[in-house]
Amino acid sequence: MGMPIAHERRWSVEDVWALPDDPHHRYETVDGELLVSPMPRFAHQRAVAELGLMIGAYVKRQGIGEMMFSPYDVVLDPYTLMQPDVLVIAPVGLDVVRGNVAPPPPYLAVEVLSPSTARADRLRKRPRYQRAAIECWLIDLDSQLIERWTPDVDRPEICADRLRWQPAGAREPFELDVAVLMLAILGSDDTGAAGTTVQP
Repeated sequence: MGMPIAHERRWSVEDVWALPDDPHHRYETVDGELLVSPMPRFAHQRAVAELGLMIGAYVKRQGIGEMMFSPYDVVLDPYTLMQPDVLVIAPVGLDVVRGNVAPPPPYLAVEVLSPSTARADRLRKRPRYQRAAIECWLIDLDSQLIERWTPDVDRPEICADRLRWQPAGAREPFELDVAVLMLAILGSDDTGAAGTTVQP
């Protein structure tokens, strides 16, 4: 998430880490451009929780990695630090857990769009994920769909009904009913929020 500011300066990862703690904003840098975003809204956090828990259960069941929530620094080069809302990394060993070795970059990054961050998510972060060979999903709560960007495409797969994902090493696909997910996040005027189901 983020909004670009401070075009006159090239921000490094170290510069971002040196900023004072700010409980009201998130700071990232993409190719040296500082992105600052406000703390997310309730619906955004519900989306992160709903989707993250489902993806986490899937990757654990398939034995293909770990799901992490933001804040989690993804450092791609000295001038790029991003914090995807949800991400998946390959399985790690104790050297990573103990902090002796940096974790691998994610192979999936998920961003939940909000009015203050959608432009930067689409035009700054998403292309940078693709350049790093990271699949990116953009969750559009207003349009109630998911844009799925794989590393080698110029246009996304628009998932308004179902999303099917089978990363390397998975025995079975992750299948998501997008409408059910959106109902769980946004609720219904008649029934309120409903649960979601995902096949393994």
